[in-house]
Amino acid sequence: MAAAESNVPATNQVVVESNDTEDDGITLMDLFRIVHKHLLVGIITFVVVFAAVCAYTFLAPPKYSATAQVFATYSDSSVQDNNISNINSASTYITNQIQSYPTLATTESVLKPVIDDLGLDTTVANLAGQLTVTNPTNTAFVNITAETGDAKQASDIANSVAESLSNVVEKSLYASGKGSPVKLSVVQRAAEPVSPSSPKVALYLAVGLVAGLILGVFATLIRDLMATRVEEASDLQDIINAPIMGRIPTDESLQSNKPIIVSNPAGRIAEEFRRIRTNLSFTSKVEGSDARMIVISSVGPSEGKTTVSVNVAAALAENGAKVLLIDADLRHPSVADRLGLEGGAGLTHVLSGQATVKDVVQRYWKPNLHILPAGPKPPNASMLLNSKTMTELLNVALQTYDYVIVDTSPMVVANDAAVFGSKSDGIVLVSGRDVTMKRDLKDIAVQLDNLNVPVVGFVFNFEKERKSSANGNYYYYYYYDENGKKSKHAHKNSRKKSKHNG
Repeated sequence: MAAAESNVPATNQVVVESNDTEDDGITLMDLFRIVHKHLLVGIITFVVVFAAVCAYTFLAPPKYSATAQVFATYSDSSVQDNNISNINSASTYITNQIQSYPTLATTESVLKPVIDDLGLDTTVANLAGQLTVTNPTNTAFVNITAETGDAKQASDIANSVAESLSNVVEKSLYASGKGSPVKLSVVQRAAEPVSPSSPKVALYLAVGLVAGLILGVFATLIRDLMATRVEEASDLQDIINAPIMGRIPTDESLQSNKPIIVSNPAGRIAEEFRRIRTNLSFTSKVEGSDARMIVISSVGPSEGKTTVSVNVAAALAENGAKVLLIDADLRHPSVADRLGLEGGAGLTHVLSGQATVKDVVQRYWKPNLHILPAGPKPPNASMLLNSKTMTELLNVALQTYDYVIVDTSPMVVANDAAVFGSKSDGIVLVSGRDVTMKRDLKDIAVQLDNLNVPVVGFVFNFEKERKSSANGNYYYYYYYDENGKKSKHAHKNSRKKSKHNG
């Protein structure tokens, strides 16, 4: 290629965002990316969880706990003769028996006297729910803890249960006509607590903090899994391992009937299309020619493929390359309208033999930028695009131009892009944020893989406005005016938000 390559320094390298890592499951970096993408969801979840824990911590009524302790001994006279065998037997007996006392302490035989003695307005079941009775391992102790909303009542209940348990064990549990072999002695009476045992403010707040963080991260993962549309450029690379050739933000200037390269050559969006131009200049040339064929499509409609096509064509022509832009979307032609050209005659007439390329091709902006409109909608678009005439047209164009750009139908509408992509280096997919369906992209990825048609790269459209510094970000753009004179313009990033329909 002559003109286009002469303006590209030999030291240039393709400036793309690639994703070369193998799919080994979710990594820590993937997790950080997902959290960052859905940061608002994570923050809201964290705030809700932490606020709920704080509300419970500070609004829940305080509870007080008091503990009484009893000790079990073997009271049979047989152990008083210091016979080791009898002592061991008694110890084993105590060990076996005391394991059942925590359960015994919550039975009606023990708790009913407590209720009557203290005049409690409660049931045995409710009182049992206020008790925690334990037997520490390998000990003869029984710890009785009562927890209530009243400090004095907690100590009274614990002490009363300890005494009632001792009475039951000594007087009624072993009804053999003799004295009970087991004696329970209260060795530690419950004291009235001076501070609540619950809620534990520091502990609960720490739990709320950790739980909020964990659930916040989990919420971002769920949000990401439930997302049906592409929200970030990285979503594209998760499905198809192809570079991001450029990112086009939403901007009102893209609604103009002129390419941004023409209407605002010094703007940052124009510079982004120049980035795409540079990346495309390093794609492979079509075999047997000295030209490159750039096939541009999208997953679905309204993703901005035509906007990208006309702006890429203008960017390439600005750099001196001879460019032919073909509107091959015969089902919904839009290039002519997009550029304000006459679209009554075009590719349809050429493919149907009603006109030659010279009859319908139009010059736009520069002598080296030519446009071939689609013409009227034909009833047999697929047949025309797959015809021998179309192949011959492309072959001639590749011998005449440096770049042949083909704007094709969305891939969910027709498979035209794959047909053209098989004749070139592949296809460039334009993906609109919150427009591209992930499911459709996955289906297309399978189709292209089966056809052995690669995706050269993505153009991520409708990207959110990126934040700039408070003082602005100054940089220079070089461009060529309509007279071919090279100019330099200092531009300051604007934080103005706008929208455009691609």
